[in-house]
Amino acid sequence: MTMASTIPWNVTEILEASGGELVVGEPGTSFRGVCIDSRTISEEQLFVAIEGERHDGHGFVKGVVETGVRGAVVSGKKAAMFDPDFFRSKGAALIAVGDTTRALGDLAVRNRARAKISVAAVTGSNGKTTTRKMMAAVFRRKFPILSTRRNFNNDIGLPLTLLELSPEHRWAVLELGANHPGEIDYLARICKPDIAVVTNVGPAHLEGFGSLEGVASAKGEILDSLGPGGVAVLNADDPRVAAMAGRAPGETIFYGVSKKARIRAVDVEHHPAFTRFVLQTPEESVGIEIKAPGEFMVANALAAAAAGFAAGVDASDIKTALEDDFQPALGRMNLLNAPAGVHVIDDCYNANPASMEAALKALASLRRSGRSAFAVGDMLELGEHAAELHRQLGRMAAQGGVSRLCAAGGHAERIAEGARAQGMAPHDIFVGDKDGILEDLKQWLRPGDWVLVKGSRGMRMESVVEGLVGKKAK
Repeated sequence: MTMASTIPWNVTEILEASGGELVVGEPGTSFRGVCIDSRTISEEQLFVAIEGERHDGHGFVKGVVETGVRGAVVSGKKAAMFDPDFFRSKGAALIAVGDTTRALGDLAVRNRARAKISVAAVTGSNGKTTTRKMMAAVFRRKFPILSTRRNFNNDIGLPLTLLELSPEHRWAVLELGANHPGEIDYLARICKPDIAVVTNVGPAHLEGFGSLEGVASAKGEILDSLGPGGVAVLNADDPRVAAMAGRAPGETIFYGVSKKARIRAVDVEHHPAFTRFVLQTPEESVGIEIKAPGEFMVANALAAAAAGFAAGVDASDIKTALEDDFQPALGRMNLLNAPAGVHVIDDCYNANPASMEAALKALASLRRSGRSAFAVGDMLELGEHAAELHRQLGRMAAQGGVSRLCAAGGHAERIAEGARAQGMAPHDIFVGDKDGILEDLKQWLRPGDWVLVKGSRGMRMESVVEGLVGKKAK
């Protein structure tokens, strides 16, 4: 996306959208794009000073204006920090708002309306990013689209994505994430989805949501912003998601392997390097082969196919998108080859109990009768449930036939406890730090073995992957 292709702003439009006050500047001053990063901003962009956990953008306002930026949005409480004469001397506008993060969202709402696009948005406990990438591939087959970049799925990232819209776009394919009630509602009010996808409900971010019922209620918030003509795309195989149909104001399309689903997978085959199934829609059936393993990949593909079907993409284009255009994101079930014929599954991007279970099932399917190791770091943000959920994880690993369990983190011993309670021999369990895990695995592994490496983002388990494959994982 080039700045020249984004929809231009002027100060008057910014004031109208944000409810802000013009402290200094001319109403006609114009901008090409919005930026919150002083390191990457260009002279044509508007700077919005965000107060983050580690950095406060207000400390960079003067610097960006000195480089030629012609306008900044700041908190009204901090506007007095800035010398009006300095802004006048630079020909720059200073706009004060009640809350700069909210103002960023308000600008995104206005930009979404100005662009006259449609929006497909996805949320859920697991599979959001993979499903969004698949959806983007499907929609791109028929429409010029804008899609969420990286992990831009929160109250800052989502608005920044929408602020990249150009007049050429017809759809935005977005990902909505949250760890507290009300966050999905806020994001959905910003993007106003025409198609809302919910992948699943699992024990993720329990520290914020409190219970599975709380998770389900929060994920269902995405449906509250659908208009009467909007379409809810729901997982028929997840009872908590299927029950959300009553919350949707308009049409619901179910997807899954159950007969209840309108968009359905049959004849599913799992292989070490790919997954194959037949996609059935109300109009067509096509065979699809995805270049990624795992039962959950089928669910993600079906969600993308159902969203595409709702948007008018035909089955042949869905097939081409999923087979040729989709590439798994880094750290999400990436199969890598380590020296001496060891197979490494890099699933380090993030973790919660449901995604751990799915990954262990994939490991069992891939290793078949061979040996396998599970290198695992803590699952974060589970609150008071953390200890027991980590014990359950250890039990799952033992039940799944894992040959070697290596655990790191504050709950590593609880994972080991669960594995021992399920009958795993103590000498098959290693508890230590990531460096210790790496050394243990290097001594234990032999040609043909499989290793699954997984943990929450904050655990940085990719260092184990990189140590095993002998270079930075790609």
